[in-house]
Amino acid sequence: MIGVLLVDDDALTLELHRTYLERLEGFEVVAECTGARAAISAVLEHGAGIDLVLLDITMPDGTGLDVLRHLRARGADVDVIAVTGVRDADVVRQMVGLGVAQYLVKPFSFGMFRERLEQYVDYRRRARAAAGTTTTQSEIDALLGALRPAASVDLPKGLSADTLARITEDVRSHEPVSAAESAARLGISRVSARRYLEHLVAVGAVQRAPRYGAPGRPESEYRSRPGG
Repeated sequence: MIGVLLVDDDALTLELHRTYLERLEGFEVVAECTGARAAISAVLEHGAGIDLVLLDITMPDGTGLDVLRHLRARGADVDVIAVTGVRDADVVRQMVGLGVAQYLVKPFSFGMFRERLEQYVDYRRRARAAAGTTTTQSEIDALLGALRPAASVDLPKGLSADTLARITEDVRSHEPVSAAESAARLGISRVSARRYLEHLVAVGAVQRAPRYGAPGRPESEYRSRPGG
């Protein structure tokens, strides 16, 4: 079981991340913190009980950078995934320099969260298997590659991979969905939602069918394709 410390100054975000983790096998939330100082204390006090920190960057009493610098200075080699709305390239560079395993930008879908945590599990498994041994170049490449997001397929102009992932997760969670329903939940326009849904139909990821019984113009509904 991988012990996780959640660090974020927003209670709703903590609840969301806890809920996401509860949907994944092999993870256990050990503690939650809403500030930088509390996060440092939690890691140092829990010791080996915390394997992974999901770390926000912007907090009232410090930053994620402060937390990482203090932990590294104290010799704590706990794994860290930055989970933040900060997109500043210099901050990203510094976090990477301090050894973050992943940098996940809010907001994101459960599908993207699951993908990054699964990559982390693969990396952790490979690292533990290689501990105390001399690795080959291919083994080193595989270990580093475990933390890299899978190569994305080229999308039609105007579509983003992140929104596509959110639309895909919305279909899985609420199917069957209409473009209007998905748009309302995700905060995008109905036209945009329909474009993403029709793209998923075109690549065979979802299937479209007419929705009967609704007043007004005929409407299409979308659901995951069986086995997809």
